[in-house]
Amino acid sequence: MRVGVLKEIKTKENRVALTPAGVEQMRLHGHEVLVETHAGDGSAFSDGEYIKAGAVICSTPKEIYQKCQMIIKVKEPLPVEYPMIRNEQILFTFFHFAASLELTRAIVDSGSIAVAYETVERENGSLPLLMPMSEVAGKMAIQEGAKYLEKTFGGKGILLGGVTGVDSGTVLIIGAGTVGTNAAKIACGLGAKVYLLDNNLERLRYLSDVMPKNCFPIMSSPATIRRILKEADLVVGAVLIPGAVAPKLLTRDMLPLMKKGSVIVDVAIDQGGCVETAKPTTHDQPIFEVDGIIHYCVANMPGAVSYTSTKALTNATLPYALELADKGYEKAARENQDIAKGINIIKGKVTHKGVAEAFGLEYDPLDSLL
Repeated sequence: MRVGVLKEIKTKENRVALTPAGVEQMRLHGHEVLVETHAGDGSAFSDGEYIKAGAVICSTPKEIYQKCQMIIKVKEPLPVEYPMIRNEQILFTFFHFAASLELTRAIVDSGSIAVAYETVERENGSLPLLMPMSEVAGKMAIQEGAKYLEKTFGGKGILLGGVTGVDSGTVLIIGAGTVGTNAAKIACGLGAKVYLLDNNLERLRYLSDVMPKNCFPIMSSPATIRRILKEADLVVGAVLIPGAVAPKLLTRDMLPLMKKGSVIVDVAIDQGGCVETAKPTTHDQPIFEVDGIIHYCVANMPGAVSYTSTKALTNATLPYALELADKGYEKAARENQDIAKGINIIKGKVTHKGVAEAFGLEYDPLDSLL
């Protein structure tokens, strides 16, 4: 199969979908790999390294879309790319369809096959391709939140870890999955008081055993969120329903409970956000203010630490990319349920229930189309 790797064009998205080492493995499986020139620059991988690994360098994205049966990306295609997507072309990337009707309609109209990183799911319910980026985003959420608590950026002027004789800051994390747990690890390491909320009692019981003593795993409810918001200096939204729109757990009417100069980091923003006042931002303009509360809602947070993120992402996606290239999407989906769950759209048909429900579109079970 001829596989294409594009230079990402989302604002300040510095990741690339495949490292030179990944290209080498693709070549060992007998596939041809076309890489757009400078695609790896943001992650410190040069065109020369890709050529050495066996890739063919192309000058334009149009050439790659025209020549390749499968496109591997990091972020969803943007409107300028929609006309280039071909019928029956496999697109393997993060899509987050439930957050964008425009993107969903464009992929439906293209007749392509959309395999979404974020819905590839193992039998135990884990999300292997979302997990490494969730680890990055969770850790970054505290890093960024701590920065924007500084007075320089309009924050309250709080050092999360405190110092001798001065209280540490308080962090509220809503959702105790991969994002929330990694955020809690960093916040606890800094010395903050951390409330980690979830509605899974078994998960909370486990976290109570393994997390530091300054982490307090608590059952989530609107009443609990309202109570802790009064104390919180930093709130991290870390809620995920795979493939579906994130529920709004921090509502507009709760915002006045927070202290002026506090910070909200909504990591769920790529699935619509779990904070009602959140809206997507970019690394160029990462924050905005509502009622004196700073909101950080960058939809591609890991793009800021691109070297780490690219290597972590390729480690996870490459085995699946090889399987799709080796077998084609139909055989791969029949033989691997992880991949089957990752397929969101096939040639105009929506095969992921969460995406169909988000926009009231017709849902076609995958089995009926294979």
